[in-house]
Amino acid sequence: MQKWRCSVCGYVYDPAAGDVGNGVPAGTPFEEIPEGWVCPVCGVDKSFFEPD
Repeated sequence: MQKWRCSVCGYVYDPAAGDVGNGVPAGTPFEEIPEGWVCPVCGVDKSFFEPD
């Protein structure tokens, strides 16, 4: 699965790991993350992420 990088802080969202601490289970593709989700490091929304 495609990883995505935050263009603001460099955090990498890895679908294999998800973001369990913020309600995104492991195995969730980036495209299926709820719209209200934000970068767990810097707080920007999904529009600031680019394919890594």
